[in-house]
Amino acid sequence: MLSLAKLMFPSELLDHFSLVHITETPTDVVFHLEERDVLQNPLPGHKYDKNGFYESARINDFPLRDRRVTLNVKRRRWIDRTTGKSVGNTYELTAKGTRHSKEFAEFLKKIFGSVPDQCQES
Repeated sequence: MLSLAKLMFPSELLDHFSLVHITETPTDVVFHLEERDVLQNPLPGHKYDKNGFYESARINDFPLRDRRVTLNVKRRRWIDRTTGKSVGNTYELTAKGTRHSKEFAEFLKKIFGSVPDQCQES
């Protein structure tokens, strides 16, 4: 399954997230991904405990066999025992102002001249 996932998803996604399961309906395919257990850039001298996950982000991606594709991405959360604050990694997985993957938004922009459902900036 990993070799198929490598063909479908951006490498950045699979570098930091694991595919944990897939949900299918007649109209949708949802890929559920969870962040790997690696805190990037921890502060020197600080101790961290895993503390579950942040709320999932839903990202629209290229359709697959006439089904909508959604990536349900869960980022890991840690507690910094030194400060008591919740911390986590950040990623730029979507095109700015959208819920679309960068590649899918770029494709839509080429086809339609803009990205449908793009948030309007004030």
